[in-house]
Amino acid sequence: MPDKSKINFDSRYSLFIGRYQPFHNGHKWLIQQRLDEGKKVCIAIMDIHDLEPDKNPYTTEEVKKYINKELQELITKGVITTIIIPPIESVNYGRTVGYDIIEHIPPNKIKKISATKIRKQQLL
Repeated sequence: MPDKSKINFDSRYSLFIGRYQPFHNGHKWLIQQRLDEGKKVCIAIMDIHDLEPDKNPYTTEEVKKYINKELQELITKGVITTIIIPPIESVNYGRTVGYDIIEHIPPNKIKKISATKIRKQQLL
C-alpha cells in the first residue's frame, strides 16, 4: 500500500494494458511499482475473450469484476481505475508527447509466474 502523503491525486495515470487472464501476483507486483512511486494507475483490460476464447477463458466483465474486487480499497481511494479497451495490436508514438514509456524488470520469483499455468490449475 503506497504512503498516501506521496500520492499526487492530481497527477496523470500510469497505464497498464493487458488481458489479465487471470489477474495474478505478477500483475500486482508490476502495478505496485508505480504505486510505490506515488503514482495513480489505470488498468486497461483488453476485450479479447471473444477473439481468442481458448487463451482467454474469462470474459472481460469477469476480469474487471475480479480486479475491482481485489483492488477495491485502492479504487475507492481514487488511486486505481479500471477500464475496458478494444484488443490492442501495438502501442505507438511518433515523438515525445508528454508521457514516459517505462519498463519494469521483475525479480525472478515474479518473472516465473505464468497465467497459463494458473488458468490450467483453476480450470481443473
